[in-house]
Amino acid sequence: MVTTKSTTPKRFTRGTHRLVDPAETAARVLALSGPLGITRVAHVTGLDCIGIPVVQVCRPNSRSLAVSQGKGTTLDAARASGLMEAAELFHAERIGHPLKLGSWNDLRFSHELVRVEALPRVSVSPFHPDYSLLWIAGMDLFTSRPLWLPFELVHNNFTMPFPTGSGCFVMSSNGLASGNHPLEAISHGLCEVIERDAAALFRLHPLEQQARLRVDLSTITDPECVRLLRRFDEADVEVAVWDMTSDIGIATFKAVILDRGSNPFRVLGPVEGMGTHPVREVALLRALTEAAQGRLTLIAGSRDDNGRGRYAETQQAELIEHARRRLAETATRAFDATPSYENDSFEEDLVTLTSGLQKAGLDQAIVVDLTKPEFAIPVVRVVVPGLEPYHHVPGYVPGPRARALLERQRKEAAS
Repeated sequence: MVTTKSTTPKRFTRGTHRLVDPAETAARVLALSGPLGITRVAHVTGLDCIGIPVVQVCRPNSRSLAVSQGKGTTLDAARASGLMEAAELFHAERIGHPLKLGSWNDLRFSHELVRVEALPRVSVSPFHPDYSLLWIAGMDLFTSRPLWLPFELVHNNFTMPFPTGSGCFVMSSNGLASGNHPLEAISHGLCEVIERDAAALFRLHPLEQQARLRVDLSTITDPECVRLLRRFDEADVEVAVWDMTSDIGIATFKAVILDRGSNPFRVLGPVEGMGTHPVREVALLRALTEAAQGRLTLIAGSRDDNGRGRYAETQQAELIEHARRRLAETATRAFDATPSYENDSFEEDLVTLTSGLQKAGLDQAIVVDLTKPEFAIPVVRVVVPGLEPYHHVPGYVPGPRARALLERQRKEAAS
């Protein structure tokens, strides 16, 4: 059961909320780089002109992505971000938990199962009540009871062949998170699944509704946010920010960046970043730093999931001109219109996040603890049945929240 008792204070709150200084986190994970398969931490910030710190962390023997990204308002924060992302992927690629093989009908009377009807499926999912697949146990944050869920929603071992029963549900890194403390990791995972859900819903809104949610950057007064915005401005990069906060009520922003001028020898299309956090300033910083990271990812060219098609798409003249027109529109939403919760502990953050889920009618939030004792890095996978997955994944189909939104829009259009 989620508790309000504050026992895990946030000791570092400059640009991010952590238990310890990011420099300490980075040093601890770097010392484990050999066993984690990390061979290089590359400081790639200078490949772009913006100057927001970005690193790449290489794991050549990865079973998913061989190159992880890290970003932050400082180089220490970026290094901690990249190293922790690499560490959490390592854990999700090598899960040693007991598994159950069986169908929903096989297990439903002997095990408490997740609400499978609310899980994100792919467009060609073969799932049915008698389909045999692998299940793994997690803990429901609302009841503290064990719940079994499909293994393919938890692991990130993308080597072939896939485990028995795969191909039913969306496989991604959504909700995979690490931290300096288990509650920090869980909070981070919850923020990520809330963010991806908000993004999937936001893209379904009509353009005129999206325009009303564009943030007037002149209403932002937080010094760190203003400093990053100034970095973009000095690099002659346009920034637009939209408030994507959903009915869950946790601050979520999308930032889009694009060069103000055009250079035929350096064609860079629009790049977006997203961020979610109970504190709106932290959410915005995450979106801004992720946008800078995304642009550097394309420039560096070393990310193994960015193929030729991705570059061809982002460099299309029509796409760039469309983005310029959107970025030229007037922004009217005040930054402080977005909800914000200044909590002193990770327990309080957890209450804020789970209360938002319950308010939106979501009654399960499962955490699978992937922590390995030999590393002592808290790593979890968070799965919230009913939330929309990352909509860019192959085979994405709208889930219950997206379908409900589309139905409401259809009825409003017909009335």
